[in-house]
Order: sequence, then structure tokens, then C-alpha cells
Amino acid sequence: MKVQIINEKDLNNLTNLKVVKRDGTVTDFYAYKIELVLKELHADEATRQVVALTLVDALSNESSVEASRIAELFVAGLKKADHPELAKIYQDYRRRDEEAFAEATNPQHKLEQLFDRNSRVVHENANKDSKVFNTQRDLEAGVVSRALGLRMLPGIVAKAHLRGDIHWHDLDYSPVTPETNCCLIDFDEMFKHGFKIGNAWVSSPRSIQTATAQMSQIIANVASLQYGGCSANRIDQLLEPYAKLNYEKHMKDAEKWIAPDKREDFARAKTKKDIYDAMQALEYEINTLYSSQGQTPFTTINFGLGTSWIAREIQRAILQIRIKGLGKEHRTAIFPKLIFTLKRGLNLNPGDPNYDIKQLALECSTKRMYPDLLMYDKIKEITGSFKTPMGCRSFLQGWKDPETGKEVNSGRMNLGVVTVNLPRIALEAHGDKQLFWQIFKEKMRICKIALDYRIKRTKEAKPENAPLLYMYGAFGKRLKKTDSVDEVFKNSRATVSLGYIGLYEVCTTFYGPNWEHNKEAHDFAVSITKAMHDLCAKWEDEEGYHFSLYSTPAESLTDTFCQDDIKKFGRIENITDKEYYTNSFHYDVRKHPTPFEKLSFEEDFPYQAAGGFIHYCEYPNLRQNPKALEAVWDWAYDHVGYLGTNTAIDQCFKCGFKGEFEATARGFKCPQCGNHDPATCDVVKRTCGYLGNPQQRPMVHGRHEEIIHRVKHMNPGMIANAAEFEKNRQMDAKAHADITGDQI
Repeated sequence: MKVQIINEKDLNNLTNLKVVKRDGTVTDFYAYKIELVLKELHADEATRQVVALTLVDALSNESSVEASRIAELFVAGLKKADHPELAKIYQDYRRRDEEAFAEATNPQHKLEQLFDRNSRVVHENANKDSKVFNTQRDLEAGVVSRALGLRMLPGIVAKAHLRGDIHWHDLDYSPVTPETNCCLIDFDEMFKHGFKIGNAWVSSPRSIQTATAQMSQIIANVASLQYGGCSANRIDQLLEPYAKLNYEKHMKDAEKWIAPDKREDFARAKTKKDIYDAMQALEYEINTLYSSQGQTPFTTINFGLGTSWIAREIQRAILQIRIKGLGKEHRTAIFPKLIFTLKRGLNLNPGDPNYDIKQLALECSTKRMYPDLLMYDKIKEITGSFKTPMGCRSFLQGWKDPETGKEVNSGRMNLGVVTVNLPRIALEAHGDKQLFWQIFKEKMRICKIALDYRIKRTKEAKPENAPLLYMYGAFGKRLKKTDSVDEVFKNSRATVSLGYIGLYEVCTTFYGPNWEHNKEAHDFAVSITKAMHDLCAKWEDEEGYHFSLYSTPAESLTDTFCQDDIKKFGRIENITDKEYYTNSFHYDVRKHPTPFEKLSFEEDFPYQAAGGFIHYCEYPNLRQNPKALEAVWDWAYDHVGYLGTNTAIDQCFKCGFKGEFEATARGFKCPQCGNHDPATCDVVKRTCGYLGNPQQRPMVHGRHEEIIHRVKHMNPGMIANAAEFEKNRQMDAKAHADITGDQI
């Protein structure tokens, strides 16, 4: 159903009118908003005409107007149309809106909500255990910071956030504290030149054990100075020089005590043991750390490109340690997130020098879900250079230092994310694409104001607020106390991200729930991401900061936005009635495509959303069939840049079951003995871009619903048909090109 814009000719006279919000923000006048409010009031045609004429008569000769004046005229028009009851409903709505804002910005009220342990806030982050004191302290500080942060934000942004039009991420940390989001730590710079934590100066490591011990200390400190994830890029190559020092030491010892023909073997064996012990210590250190935010530091390590025997041994140790598992029960480690790099000619195909490492990575994925994969050539094509994501999925663009001309990745960071609720725009448009784009334009304007404020606020930090980041090398430069932190942000060195959610629901609104094979619908979805991408490029040209389009992981937002829209629009089949929104550009999790169909559907979107993305496929237990997974990996290499594996790896320590636990309203239980006690079972699910243990750290309702509705994308009948799928895919593309004249 299309929304009829009343008195279109007359209202068009107001298109140049500027509206001044209470906080001083100036926006355009959006005529469609008048009709949407009248529609919610169920006003008849005559009433709509009177209200429109009241506005036009009063404002047609004005260049700007206070927002409150528009509201007054709107009420006057309703009364003039002899509908005082509608005027009262509208006034009551505005009053409730103001009361909700006052409540949301009241720290005392937010603390009282927190102490209700059924509050959803304690489950918003699956990486936080809300039962422990340090997390409780962080949650207490967080709810106060949210209330104060909403007061600090531009009013138009704060109210859009509270209404569910947009989402200002990590409001419990920013803007009250001008922290950054996620980063690629420059470990190489810090190891080479030393660094200071607290009162201690730490010198360059002289062994791989010392290097990994320093890494864990750096990670803990960095995680406490920002609110997002941190990553180590190419860790096998990073640690290689320090393991080489171990080898040289062992060779010197061998010269004293070992026969000449045995010295090399001795030194290598000792070095391999050192490497294994160092990597195991790093894994345990990270999983036992708590940052000041009351959570395990969200850490990602990338590896796979090293070719020396030492680098290969580091790769092998990382995978063997993860396969073994943590503790006496051999539980699946949640962190660090492992990302293995596939590269043609290095490890992709039989005969490649590191193909054996790929086989070990396959075994690890079938047993522990990680490692996720980076496809070397595709990542370069999509993002402009090869690098690992920062934490979950946030990618830096290719960037060269304007002073040196050298490519720089490590030491760069993201300043934060603001996400737009795309399904709400579609629902408000009621099937009218022209109206969709009008509303979209307005929401993008609000997102831009929000992102500008993110940049402004983050630049207000001082280097001494986060010494390790700004003064001791984690961010790649060593600033003085008096320097501006903008030195590591400007000239597009940092990213700031526009996020989005729910392309599936948007296209369902316009094309119905089974639109995935409808080219017009798919092109419409791509056009939305392209519109956001183009705006980001325009904003970067105007301001000199890299605005990137980010496919939001939406851990709690998948629930929050949907719940907001259930309140606003009710339960709409295949959109809000699911009680969750679909992550970014992903295929509907309830459907049953093959992995090749799913990835083929999704592969166009990261080119527009290079600031953050990941693909993943759902599989049954693959422990006995790693070749099936390898078929997907090999096909995906030329199609997607970043791929995760979701497979059944749950364990019950009471009865010995290994596989998929049953989903229930209370959580997950062993299908063999009914056990759901987190002390005696290990349930691991991909929360979004990373893994979580929902039995130990429950998640929000919407994410739980999304997880239990996921359908497997592979069964025995689908195995190894990648070549056949690709052949048919190319034939379909050629047939389409013959009809349309397009180039393939």
C-alpha cells in the first residue's frame, strides 16, 4: 500500500524549509513525516487536507522554523478539522516521548533497572559473565554512562537511538569517555622499540616465550583502553624472529654438548617445544584474562602466510593447541578468534608447500569451528590490501602513509559505529519505493550527524588518557603528551563506520519472503548498500576521515531493533514475527540453500560494505568428513573474502555425547541425557562474527531465536558438487547476458 502524500503541490513549496531542532541541529523539512503521523492517527482525508493547508499557509513564506512550531501548527490543524481527540492523542504521544527521554537520561532509574536481574542489559554481550563482581561493576558504570551519554549526544541522534531508528553502539563507553573502538595492534613496533605499561618499561623480547607473554599483557591493556576487539596480524611471521632467537640459543648449547651431526635436530626439537609452549601459554593467558570492562579481551589472531620452518611450526602449534582444547575436559576455547589465510600457490591445493597446514586447519574447523578463513586474493580485491579484521569483522581499507608512501595496516583503528534500522524504513514506506528512499535520505542525515559527533568526541582524548595506545606504539605512532590524537586518525588513517541491518526483511517487505532468487529484489538490496557506500565516499571526500560501510554483527541489535518495531508495527509475518532481524546482507537463516548457493547470493555485498563483513555456512557434524568442508573452502576462494564455519561441536561430559545440542526455550540440552548444566557440558555457537557459550553466558532473546532457527546448508547429497554448481551458475549468467546484453 502506498502512502498518499497530501496536497503534494502545496507541500512541495516547503521543500526548501529548514527545521531547527531543540538542540540547534538544522534539518530539511520532510513532508512525508506529516502523512505518516496522520496515518497512525487514522485521520480521514478531509482532516489530512486541513492539517496540510494549515502548515502550508503558516510556513510557505518562511525559510526556517522551530520544530516545536511545526508541532503546534499540526495540533492547530487537527483542532481546526474538528478533531480535538486526535490532537490530544498526538500531544500525549509527544509527552510520553519526552518522558521516555527523561527516563533514559536518568542514571538513578537506569541503575534500578540493572538491579532487576531479569533485565536484558545483563545479556547484551555474550562475552560478559554478569554473575561476577568485575562485570557487575562494569555494568553499573555502563548504565550510568548510557544515561549521561544520551545527554551528551546531539538531541536528534539521542532520540533517534531511543526510538530505534538508529543505534549508537557501545553507549556504555562512548561518548562519556572518548575511547576508540577496535584496532590492529602494532606488536612489531612495540616489540622492536619496547613499551611502558604502568610503571614498568618493557624491553624487546629475547625469546618467543617472552614475546607471547608480552602480547598477553599488551592485549589486556589495550582491551581496557578501548571498547572493541583487537587483533594480531600475521602472528606466525610476527613471532618468527623471536623463535629464531630460541633456535640460535639452542644451537649454541648444542655446540657444547651435542655431536655435530645431531645439533640441528636438537636445536629444532627444542625450538618446536618452545613454540608449542609459548602458543599454549598465550591461549590460556587470553582465556583467563579479564579487561577492565569485565570481559575476556576480544582477541583475534591471523596466521598462515609464513613459509619458513619456524613460521610453519607456529601455525601448526596454534591449530594443535586449539584442537586439544582447554583444561582437563578439553573445552573449546572462545578466544582468541583464529583466522587462517588461504593463498593460491601457498596452501590452497595439493602440492602447495603449506597444503599440510591447510589440512590441519580443516581438522580444527570440524572440531572447534575456528579457524575462520581469509581468502588472500579476495581480501586484497575487496579492501585494497591484505590484513586481518579488527576483532570480529571490521576491516581497514588499503592505506599508504602520505609521508612515507608505505602501506600501513597495523597500528590503525576504528572510531566507532552507528547502525541504521533498515527494516523500519521499509515498514514505514508501506511498499512505496520512492517513499523508502525519502525516509532513507533522512535517516542517513541523522547517521552522518552521529558519526561526525563520534569523530569530534574521540578527538578530544589526550595521549596520556591511553598511553599504551598513543604514546607507546600500539597505534603505530608515539605521540607526545601535548600532541593531538588526531595525528593517528586524520587523512583516512582511521575508519568510522556506518552500519546496517536487515536487508532480508527490507526486501521481504517489497517482494515477499522468498525473494532470494528474484534478480530485481537482489539488485534492490545491492542498490541500498551502494547508496550507503556512495554516501560514505562523499563524506570522506568532504572531511578527510574514512567513513566505511559496515555489515553490523548485531549481537543484541538483532533483538533490539525487532522488539522496537514489534511495538511500533505489530507482528508482521516473516519480518517482525520471527522476533529477530537478519544480520546485514545474510541469507535467511531459516532457508536451506547449499553452501554454494548461499555464498553466491551474498558475494556481491562486501564490495560495497568493505568496512566490515563475514560469511558463514551451517553444517552438521563434519568430523568424519573434512573433505566436504574443503570443497566449500576451495570454491569460496574465488568468491568471498572472509568465511566462517558453523558446525556441531557441543559436548556433554556426563554421557559423552558430541554433536548438536537441542535448542529449548531455556537454552540448550544434551539430546542423549538431557543435561543442560554448564558445569558438565560445553555448548558453543557462533553468536555473530565470533563464538559464544550460551549456557555459561546467556544471550538476548532475539539472538537465541535466530540461532535456533538456523538450518544446515549441507547434507551428504550436497557434498563435493561445487564444480557442478559453478558450471550451472556460469550457464545461468551467460543466459541472462544473452537476454539483457549485459557483460558477464
